[in-house]
Amino acid sequence: MGFRYHHLHLVCSDLEKLIRFFTEDLGAGLVCRRKFGTADGATLDLDGVRVNLRVARQGEEIAGDSAQTRYGYDHLGLEVEDLQAVYQELVAKGYRFFIPPTETEDVWMAFFKGPDNITVELVQPKA
Repeated sequence: MGFRYHHLHLVCSDLEKLIRFFTEDLGAGLVCRRKFGTADGATLDLDGVRVNLRVARQGEEIAGDSAQTRYGYDHLGLEVEDLQAVYQELVAKGYRFFIPPTETEDVWMAFFKGPDNITVELVQPKA
């Protein structure tokens, strides 16, 4: 039995804000706007990775956000070519990094919070 990655699906409090975050700040393309059951949503393409976004479904109660560590989703990891340049661009847009560019044995990495406290790790592999 074989498995392949198909998509990431995020529930958000503000669909337009998260679409802008992914398209304007992370370079994703908007594929389409759509419904997920009764919930408004959208499908994006982030360099070949499908990202589905949706707001709460009618009558659905959403418990909290990603501000606290919990079992399940932890963070989204994105590879970049020039971490320092991306870091400076995102800081200029108002994003706050809780781990600035940091060197590890095999990569440079940095972490910041996006909308709804989504944790994003930026990774630049060492040459």
